[in-house]
Amino acid sequence: MNRAASKRPAKKARFATGIALGLVMMVFFICELLVYTWCRVQYTGVGYEISQARKEQSRLIAVQKELQVELARLKSPERLAGISETSMGLKMPSSRQMVVVE
Repeated sequence: MNRAASKRPAKKARFATGIALGLVMMVFFICELLVYTWCRVQYTGVGYEISQARKEQSRLIAVQKELQVELARLKSPERLAGISETSMGLKMPSSRQMVVVE
């Protein structure tokens, strides 16, 4: 009976070691799963941010084009001549008022 009694604690110790090893492996795999999930969530979030940035870039390019058209309209010689005649009272010089410098 002494032999049987000595085998039981060894079996219990192996069983406890196996359970401990199994628990450690489960904790490791759960941590790995959590890290993987966190990475995927971050990846998706960055994808949404990139998409929003591209939309904003497209909107800003459209605004820039509109502003360039407006600038060209504001710089047009016809508009400037009209403003100078109406608000400043300026007019084109006649041929008698021009002096040619050579």
